[in-house]
Amino acid sequence: MLTRKIKLWDINAHITCRLCNGYLIDATTVTECLHTFCRSCLVKYLEENNTCPTCRIVIHQSHPLQYIGHDRTMQDIVYKLVPGLQEAEMRKQREFYHKLGMEVPGDIKGETCSAKQHLDSHRNGETKADDSSNKETSEEKQEEDNDYHRSDEQVSICLECNSSKLRGLKRKWIRCSAQATVLHLKKFIAKKLNLSSFNELDILCNEEILGKDHTLKFVVVTRWRFKKAPLLLHYRPKMDLL
Repeated sequence: MLTRKIKLWDINAHITCRLCNGYLIDATTVTECLHTFCRSCLVKYLEENNTCPTCRIVIHQSHPLQYIGHDRTMQDIVYKLVPGLQEAEMRKQREFYHKLGMEVPGDIKGETCSAKQHLDSHRNGETKADDSSNKETSEEKQEEDNDYHRSDEQVSICLECNSSKLRGLKRKWIRCSAQATVLHLKKFIAKKLNLSSFNELDILCNEEILGKDHTLKFVVVTRWRFKKAPLLLHYRPKMDLL
């Protein structure tokens, strides 16, 4: 079967940021036009503008940051296509936190370990049986040494009911991954309240309805950046007027 080789140079235009001209890091897409940029580049740009840097379409007159979202699929594609990019980026982030004397976030540690294990397992072809056995023993020992908490970045949340039509949660304080989305919270609340569908709910922050695909990290950065934990969110039935 014939195979066609494509050079990385030929697709660079599709996996680079128009703002910094580098490969996409923490890829973030504008929901209005689906153009993608590095998150840090786009957030900095939107502090002074409300249009897409590529097509100049108005994202939103006053709150453009609410209409951008993390594009995990695109970022995975970039990391797979560009050799060494993910490892280099994780190393830069670790050096940044060490330089400031801060603890490296758990999600960066997790991605670094995962990438290293992936490279080690494929360095000499297929993993030998003995290596697999040793690896399993090592992982079991590591699990015993570690505590039961997740290693990725966490967000503390307070879920308050904002309507008389729904009851409040018995336990309104929760802690979950920063990569969890608003949709996950909707499903969680719907299950706790025995609702027929999570689509019956709206979740709000600062009296603004959140998009279902927004990650909790995105919500914290764009709406709770200078406020103390926990992140305060309200829920209510859809179309319920405050």
